[in-house]
Amino acid sequence: METVPFSAGRQRPQAALPAGACDCHVHVYDGRYPAAPGAKLLPPDASARDYQALQRRIGTTRVVLVTPSTYGTDNRCMLDGLAALGPQARGVAVIAGAESEAELRRLHTLGVRGVRLNLSLGVSGTADLLEPLARCIAPLGWHLQLLMAPELLAAHGDVLRRLPVQVVFDHFGRIPPVSAPGGAGQAAHALLRELLQRGRAWIKLSGGYIVSARHTVEDPALDPLAVSYLRCAPGRVVWGSDWPHATASAGVQPMPDDARQIDRLHDWLRQAGVSPQRVLVDNPQALYGFPPL
Repeated sequence: METVPFSAGRQRPQAALPAGACDCHVHVYDGRYPAAPGAKLLPPDASARDYQALQRRIGTTRVVLVTPSTYGTDNRCMLDGLAALGPQARGVAVIAGAESEAELRRLHTLGVRGVRLNLSLGVSGTADLLEPLARCIAPLGWHLQLLMAPELLAAHGDVLRRLPVQVVFDHFGRIPPVSAPGGAGQAAHALLRELLQRGRAWIKLSGGYIVSARHTVEDPALDPLAVSYLRCAPGRVVWGSDWPHATASAGVQPMPDDARQIDRLHDWLRQAGVSPQRVLVDNPQALYGFPPL
């Protein structure tokens, strides 16, 4: 098997993926585009073509590109990736909230279906933007994708409950797999499950190696967290590789093996009694507007 840039290992997953399987959290990087002032992660170039090598290895055919924190509100690199990957790709942009209706509709035409607000590593946003951004994108039917610390998440329950758009929480909701009783992690986890059950939110099983205290998706502490989401709302869970693993390519932690990430997902699906078809095909199709197979 060919070596894939920014992915450890060379083997395919043990589990075969269903046709139309979607990787719902991928970034692309290109040195032609400047990093935003204050950007904390400055990974090397990782192109759509590089990512296609990972698709051949793990068996996904659909993908969602997310503008990374590196570029602030500059979506050009992500849009280039969408153009290269074609109709089997969708995008999640980062916006300031002052964009014109024409600009937002242009992004929609190019494949964008959501907006990300990164309150962990972001360089262009605060929690005060939750409601303005949601109102801005609601007419387009987009969702608001959030990455925020559990303390911040738990403190904004009332706001999240009343947003006029769907909310997508990436990286397991940033919930520590082992949360102290009565702590912010438990409060945030309870809020996430409430929003999932009420049909107000979605969760991405992505970045498990980031939330794990052991910095690996092999961490058994991830199992009950993943299974809790799958059992709570199996129709509201998607999966993402988080390729090219910016924290790893920047040297912060070991590089994940994406075939093992797929196999660990299947471990959680078996434990929860949920089909791969649902999480990898049906749910992404509903959330991102992919056409039926």
